Amino acid sequence: MLLPAIFTLDIDGRPTLAFEAKNLRESQQLCHEHWLRQDIAVLMSNGEPLWDGKARLRARRSTENEIAAYRQAARDSKQTEGDLLLAYLVELDDLQETP
Repeated sequence: MLLPAIFTLDIDGRPTLAFEAKNLRESQQLCHEHWLRQDIAVLMSNGEPLWDGKARLRARRSTENEIAAYRQAARDSKQTEGDLLLAYLVELDDLQETP
């Protein structure tokens, strides 16, 4: 059995999140998932949305540093087996509104 590989989602050429997939084709399908597109459109980094709804989304094999970041996130994660872990490679703004 092949272990899943780690892939990175680039948004307009910017490495944004890392995740596991069985192969490149499966990783590229994630770019078209409605729920992911919704999530990255509302998440913010440095006051900017991760995705403006127009920029190109591209999945590719992760670099060694991105794999290390994913593995660290997986160790720190409280997710249950079988959940898709998305390890963000950019700093996300706090989702809480500050008064």
